[in-house]
Amino acid sequence: MDRLAYPHMANVLLVEDDATIRTALMRGLRDRGHAVSSAPTALDGLRQAIAERPDLVVLDLGLPDLDGTEMLRMLRAVSRIPVIVATARDGEAEMVRLLDAGADDYVVKPFSAAQLDARVRAVLRRTGDDRADSSVTVGTLRLDPRSREAVLDGAPLDLTPREFDLLHYLASRSGQVVTKRELLTEVWQVPYGGADKTVDVHLSWLRRKLGETAQEPRYLQTVRGVGVKLVEPS
Repeated sequence: MDRLAYPHMANVLLVEDDATIRTALMRGLRDRGHAVSSAPTALDGLRQAIAERPDLVVLDLGLPDLDGTEMLRMLRAVSRIPVIVATARDGEAEMVRLLDAGADDYVVKPFSAAQLDARVRAVLRRTGDDRADSSVTVGTLRLDPRSREAVLDGAPLDLTPREFDLLHYLASRSGQVVTKRELLTEVWQVPYGGADKTVDVHLSWLRRKLGETAQEPRYLQTVRGVGVKLVEPS
């Protein structure tokens, strides 16, 4: 299904072991126009996600065979299918951990089918827009969001999905100072502050892969007390 042509419909894979919850959510999403398949275990969900390539996966963390976070990491190793995680824990540290593991969004139990539908549509709008973006070039750095490839000085960069998203966000705003709060909101989808260390760690990893340091920056320049900007090296 072309998600851009049918913005209100999606092929959703629901990975949930509780039959009652699974049935209710499947009915609720189908009533809202989505096509829904399901899997009761992490390994079944992983197999279906790879074979069927759904538009989005809704992943419960409390699965009988594997922790949902482990399935998320396994899926992220081979696919960028958007994932919404369902969790019973709503602490900030837990949310940051899930987003860092590769989740695109999360819902906290208990939640309704209407709330899940709103999250599904929001994630698909966001990820659909990402794929429609054209490539970005700054100096000898080029990022292509369609293939999710990053090249520096003609050589490919080995970036994690989150590192790519962070670098692409900064590169598409080349020369602009971006605050850490904005990065948390737009890249991590965390609608609050307080997790600046997450941004700092990822910026540090990016600098290492770009062949620079905070003391001797090329592309990533820290603006003390404000944020960070990506610039073309002089």
